[in-house]
Amino acid sequence: MKMDLMHTQYKVDKGIALITLNRPEKMNAFTPHMRKELIGLMDETDRDDDVRVVVVTGAGKAFCAGADLSAGGATFDGSRKEGPKIPISGHRDGGGQVSLAIYKCRKPVIAAINGHAVGIGITMTLAMDMRIVAEEAKIGFVFARRGVVMEACSSWFLPRIVGLSKANELALTGRIFRAAEEAGSGLFNHVVPGEQVLSKAMEIATEIVENTSGISAALNKALLQRGVVEEDPQSTHLTDSHCFYWVGMQKDAREGIRSFLEKRPPAFSMKVSQDMPDFYPWWKEPKVVP
Repeated sequence: MKMDLMHTQYKVDKGIALITLNRPEKMNAFTPHMRKELIGLMDETDRDDDVRVVVVTGAGKAFCAGADLSAGGATFDGSRKEGPKIPISGHRDGGGQVSLAIYKCRKPVIAAINGHAVGIGITMTLAMDMRIVAEEAKIGFVFARRGVVMEACSSWFLPRIVGLSKANELALTGRIFRAAEEAGSGLFNHVVPGEQVLSKAMEIATEIVENTSGISAALNKALLQRGVVEEDPQSTHLTDSHCFYWVGMQKDAREGIRSFLEKRPPAFSMKVSQDMPDFYPWWKEPKVVP
C-alpha cells in the first residue's frame, strides 16, 4: 500500500482488509481527502488477492457524521470553488464516485457502522454488500433538511434495499432516527450493541474467508447486483446458466466438493485478479438472444 493516508487507516490481516474512517475529532466528517483515499483503497482491495473481504468502520464514537460543513453555507456550491469552473453537465458528486468505486469492487464489502451515520455517512454504505449497525446510532438521509438532494447514487440504491415507499419516507422527511427503529426495514443486516458492531462484521468476514471461493463470491456478488435490475427471470436464468457451467469446470468447484466429501475445510486456490472468466463482466457485452 503506497498511498499516504490522512483521513483513513488501512490494514490487511488474514484475508480481511479493514478500512477505518479516521477523523475522530470531527466525527469522521467526509472530506475531499477522504473521498480520494476511499476510492484508492477500494481499487487496492480489488487488485490485492490477499484481500478476500473488506470491512469499513469509523474511528471513535461515530461512523461518519456526513460532509464536513466547516466551509459554511457555500459548502456545496461548486461554482465558488477554486480552479476551472465545471458546467452542471460535467459535475460528478464526490460521494457518488466513492459509491461507484465500492460497487465495482469484486470483493464483499461490509459496513461496520459503529456510531452515527448521517448524509454521506449512510449513503456511502448503501453500495456495500452488508451493513452492521450500532442500535443506538443516529442515522439520517437529511438532504432535504439541508436544502440539497440525495447523492452518492443513493436514489438508486436505497429503494432497491428498502423499497420505494420506505425510501420515500426516509428521504422526504429527512428525519434522524435510531438504527434500532429501522431494524426490520431491510436497511441493516444486523442491529447490535455498539461494542459488538466490529466483532460481528469481522465474524461474517471471517466466515467468508474461511469457507468460500473468492471466484464464487465475486461472481455471486455480480449476479445479485445485476439480477436485481434484469427485466425478467429468463434473462437471469441465461446468465446463471452461463456462470454455473463455467465454474463447474474449474478447480475451485472440484475442491469444494472434495472438501465436503472428506469433511475438511476447503483450500480454494483461484485468484480474482487472474482467474475470472473471460466473459466477465457480461453486462457490458451486447445481449445474445438464444
